[in-house]
Amino acid sequence: MSASLPDPDELFRDHLDYQLARYAEALEACGHDALLIAAGEPGHHFLDDIEVSFKPNPHFRLFVPMPAVAGSSLLLRPGRRPVLLHYRPEDYWHLPPAPAAGSWTESFEIHEVGSQEEQQRAQDAALAGVNHLAVIAPGSQAPEPLLCRLDFGRARKTAYEIACMRLANVRAARGHRAARDAFFAGASEFAIHLAYLAATEHEDADLPYGNIIALDDHGAVLHYQHRERRAPPGGSRSFLIDAGASARGYAADVTRTYSAAAGAFADLITAMDAAQQQLVAEVRAGVDFVDLHRAAHHAVASVLRDADLAVGSPEALVETGVTAGFLPHGLGHLIGVQTHDVGGRMQDAQGSVRLPPEAFPALRLTRTLEPDFVVTIEPGLYFIPMLLDELRSRPEGRAVAWDAVDALRPYGGIRIEDDVRVTGSGSENLTRPALAAEGIA
Repeated sequence: MSASLPDPDELFRDHLDYQLARYAEALEACGHDALLIAAGEPGHHFLDDIEVSFKPNPHFRLFVPMPAVAGSSLLLRPGRRPVLLHYRPEDYWHLPPAPAAGSWTESFEIHEVGSQEEQQRAQDAALAGVNHLAVIAPGSQAPEPLLCRLDFGRARKTAYEIACMRLANVRAARGHRAARDAFFAGASEFAIHLAYLAATEHEDADLPYGNIIALDDHGAVLHYQHRERRAPPGGSRSFLIDAGASARGYAADVTRTYSAAAGAFADLITAMDAAQQQLVAEVRAGVDFVDLHRAAHHAVASVLRDADLAVGSPEALVETGVTAGFLPHGLGHLIGVQTHDVGGRMQDAQGSVRLPPEAFPALRLTRTLEPDFVVTIEPGLYFIPMLLDELRSRPEGRAVAWDAVDALRPYGGIRIEDDVRVTGSGSENLTRPALAAEGIA
């Protein structure tokens, strides 16, 4: 553990107490006296007996900082210690999970169970006297009022959660350094991805989301999902990497873009990086994220104008939809035990939803920021053929310098993304210090 980073073990007890109180309050408000949370189990590929990769129920992961939990369950009863039924089947086909261990276990009543029958008996015993049980498990219809309360409250992160995300960013930064170096060495997308996994000590299943490793025009595909085995024959022009890491189940979500050589695209990266840092500087409690997203479009408009890619005021370029042709996604989202954490459009614990403005339908976060929210700030500028062709066909497209834009299409696009904690007086960037330690801006 780095001396400069808080130890999550020292923060877990306060985190657990906070979450138990939050869940107890929600249960009482909804008329339940207990909650059973299943970790879930891996599914299987269609018409096959091979398991797909597994990620635990995020409600379970919030309480149990242990990776091998498939088949386990957690019982919460207000006023009592949480009961963990840790599923450890006897199996000669697979290595069973290790016993639950660590200082966090002192706060739980833990039963190690070796079969589903044994788990059911332990569960029945733990549920004795429960009259109104709520269940969050695959195949069960969890009460919507309860989920609304739990999801809305999850936006505010504890010190433990923030410490975990700091560690996830440190791990992701190691991968980003290895990936950057592989790109400049001429590696293929596949080889860059393998370098990232080795540096983060992750397997694909450990990643919080599938890595986006995009060379050249692949960077114009927002969720590019393939990894070419061969490097481009003449060498790569550009590289967009959107890749995260996990620490105790918490996610980092980090994006950087590189140009192989100096020139117009490299200058755009520099301009977008400056715009992203200015947007991060505007993150603080009380800010409406919709307004921040709108500011991102004005920033992109200024970049387009200053690079002689479009003419007109930033206000006009935004209002006429020109910037939407270059930035089709939202500025960011909540992040935590899920990369796209829940509750981004909720306005209260009763589940009221604020939809994004019609002009920005992809925006995932429409809340007013509060202290200890953790959000991504990820403006982009892309050369996406279908969007550019549509913009060119409209009268508003006359504002675009098409020869200059067409020359940049082979470079794909730019995205710069950091994970940012909202504080009482401003924000804390969880990503940039980790990247700086690896020599990345």
